[in-house]
Amino acid sequence: MSLNALKKPSWNDQFKSTNQRDFKIQVVISLVFGLSAFLSFCVLRPRWTSLYHARKKQSGAASGLPDLPKSMFGWIPVIYKITQEEVLASAGLDAYAFLLFFRYAIKYLSVTLFFSLTIILPVNYKFTGQPFFSEPPYNETDPGEGYQPFFIDGSKNPKKPLLEKNTNYLWMYVVFVYFFTLVAIYLLVQDTQNMIRVRQAYMGTQSTITDRTLRLSGIPKEMRSEEAIRDFIEGLAIGKVDSVMLCRNWRVLDDLMSKRMTYLRKLEAAWTEYLGHKHSARHSRARQRPRDTAGDEEESGALLSRLGVDEAHAMPADRPRPSVTLRYGPLNIHSKKVDAIDYYEEKLRMADERINALRTAEFKPTPLAFVTMESTASCQMAVQAILDPKPGQLLATIAPPPADVVWKNTYLSRNHRIIRSWGIMVFIGLLTVFWAAAVAPLAGLLSIEVIDEILPGLAAALEDHEIIRSLVQTGLPTLLFSLLALSVPYLYDWLSNQQGMTSQGDVELSVISKNFFFTFFNLFIVFTIWGSATNFYEFWQDLRDILRDTAGIAYAVAKALEQLSPFYVNLIVLQGLGLFPFRLLEVGSVALYPFYLIGAKTPRDYAELAQAPIFSYGFYLPQTMLIFIICIVYSVLPSSWLVTLFGLVYFIIGGFIHKYQLLYAMEHRQHSTGLAWPMICNRIITGLVLFQVAMTGILALRGALTASVLLSPLLAFSIWFTVYFQRTYLPLMKFIALRSIDRPPTTPNIATPFESPWDRDTDYGRTVDTHPDTGLRYINPNLVQPLETLWIRKPGNHRTDDS
Repeated sequence: MSLNALKKPSWNDQFKSTNQRDFKIQVVISLVFGLSAFLSFCVLRPRWTSLYHARKKQSGAASGLPDLPKSMFGWIPVIYKITQEEVLASAGLDAYAFLLFFRYAIKYLSVTLFFSLTIILPVNYKFTGQPFFSEPPYNETDPGEGYQPFFIDGSKNPKKPLLEKNTNYLWMYVVFVYFFTLVAIYLLVQDTQNMIRVRQAYMGTQSTITDRTLRLSGIPKEMRSEEAIRDFIEGLAIGKVDSVMLCRNWRVLDDLMSKRMTYLRKLEAAWTEYLGHKHSARHSRARQRPRDTAGDEEESGALLSRLGVDEAHAMPADRPRPSVTLRYGPLNIHSKKVDAIDYYEEKLRMADERINALRTAEFKPTPLAFVTMESTASCQMAVQAILDPKPGQLLATIAPPPADVVWKNTYLSRNHRIIRSWGIMVFIGLLTVFWAAAVAPLAGLLSIEVIDEILPGLAAALEDHEIIRSLVQTGLPTLLFSLLALSVPYLYDWLSNQQGMTSQGDVELSVISKNFFFTFFNLFIVFTIWGSATNFYEFWQDLRDILRDTAGIAYAVAKALEQLSPFYVNLIVLQGLGLFPFRLLEVGSVALYPFYLIGAKTPRDYAELAQAPIFSYGFYLPQTMLIFIICIVYSVLPSSWLVTLFGLVYFIIGGFIHKYQLLYAMEHRQHSTGLAWPMICNRIITGLVLFQVAMTGILALRGALTASVLLSPLLAFSIWFTVYFQRTYLPLMKFIALRSIDRPPTTPNIATPFESPWDRDTDYGRTVDTHPDTGLRYINPNLVQPLETLWIRKPGNHRTDDS
């Protein structure tokens, strides 16, 4: 085959070259990578329990889970047998909602796969002769007759759809679009009702400080005192107020506490260098949350020995004390060296004096307060009501758990938060344009024509090596797509943390929303459209032409979806079979561990190394939702059985792996009590609407105009259902019904978790101090928490035992 043959209409020929051989190569490569990772994990798991069983060892909430056997595969049936009730009791509502999405996807894809194999595949094969991937027929000989919708396919001559002689079989598409949509909605309503029932029963039986606390914002200046707020709330006759925490501008104190921790770490590093400690990571694994006990001067400086942890004993050797260089004078041109230990001890002493003085000082009040009621019902009545007739004033919302509050953002003004929010939105808009440009070369890898235009030598080499060509055109784009989807969310996570939100739960939901927007728009919509353009410049030229013909948009999207089906099948195969098992290995933590270990010097550094990795829903959920939307969109097309088959495999493997990680391996905060589920529901409905629009275009593309028109009522129904769902079900996902409060669960299958439920008033599932003066409550921890002490025993306190 010559390059001239390859340079016919690029996308037709390119996707014809993505045949069964390319698909088999992708499956083999994914299986090799996936099985290698899985078997490596099975070997390493019983040896590296401090990493792969970290949550089971460190979290009190996971202590009731069954122990995993040390055999190579014995852990698999144990994980499989863990019930939903045990997941709820040990991991909380967020993990329950996350895994519920996988169960929903498995049920839906099982139904679609059955009908794809038994009806859709045989019918498509009979009428098209193509059991795998198909190309829509086009009339290339007579582009001047009839209606000619414009397609961005890299050619200068637009094509029109060729009206097939027999289009009766396309009525099957209409039937299954209706059927699959109704199945998806039925399962969605069923699982949402189950989620609501569990959440209402779960939260209605609790009466923690979180359940009784509301966040009151927009407080006018004349009411910014604890007494005025208490009088206002009690004046509403909804219940008695237990306590009021009016947020104040603690910026000076917070900054000083941050500086103090920096001084403390540098002092520990200086003592470690002087004493010559050789403290291994295993010495600190039992130490996770430092606690100071008053009245014990010896133990206050030797925290590790207080917990029974091995101490690395070393007397000061014959070595000089460490020093630090100080710069001073104009432009810091002068310098001198001073004793590091004395310098940082003095800095620490001065910081302590300043902090103690600030803790008794008065700070300027802000328009935000946390009001704790005496009952959960009173709190729910307040957050479900309008408290003040003035817009934006005295707004009551559900308060996050005290451990979840981002106190440094509580004293940001409303205008400051608005400016931050809008600024980041504008920045994300600019990033969207940037990512769209970045996707262009990724999409170009799918076309041998583009490769030939940019690197003719490479295209000629690929022509002579079919396997390498298959890897470049199928494996490389899917791998780059996956890596981009994996790396970019870190940027959006940072952006979400800069928006000034007052709780980590709000930040987590924002991360989910931003990352889904990136994966769905940039890596699906833009990639699908751009996948039909040969290069960046032709795209913008063709886009201008296509926008002149609104009907052509539907045709273009439909054509692009059919052409990109091999790419998305390969993507699901790579994600499910190849990359998912690598999550078990926690490659990121393992790869970075040696670098952190090299930089670790003090016992505090080693203790932080021993902490469990953090599971972030904002990183894992968006990509999973995108995969499910792809499965929905392709559920009726000729390649539907491949998409649904490997989509089902993806969700079976992913649900099992995430279940293990959430229960045994990775820490995760109980941020939002399952509020990610409404976001999942909205994305599922978005996928259904896109599915219906795409099938409308595909049917019209194949000449079945009457059939495509008959999908319009289904689209209208989906839009109506969205509004109905938002009004009927979502309020029950946000609030606790008054009827559910302080009532035992009535459903037998969810009775177990309430014997020892996950307590939201804990930190990472570990019990915290609940004393009214020193324990968990709504107050800036920098105002009351004991000041951190050295994690190193000074020479004067050295113990002689070697236990």
